[in-house]
Amino acid sequence: MKNGEEVSLTHHEFFTLAYLIQHPGWVFSKEQIYEEVWKENPEHCGAAVANVISQIRRKLGEGYIKTVIGSGYKFEQ
Repeated sequence: MKNGEEVSLTHHEFFTLAYLIQHPGWVFSKEQIYEEVWKENPEHCGAAVANVISQIRRKLGEGYIKTVIGSGYKFEQ
């Protein structure tokens, strides 16, 4: 929810957010997220994870998912 209203998330957005929320403060590389959420070889993940993170931020606002330069992403409360 954002401002008391439900937010619609795609399959990949939901499971990416759920994965990060289950491990608050942990840093995951885009390859780790891709392998967990897409259930595919992360060699070819390209910009898929970055695009999904961007969409989550657009829908929920900044401040929940942090980029850790050179490492990946983490969820912060």
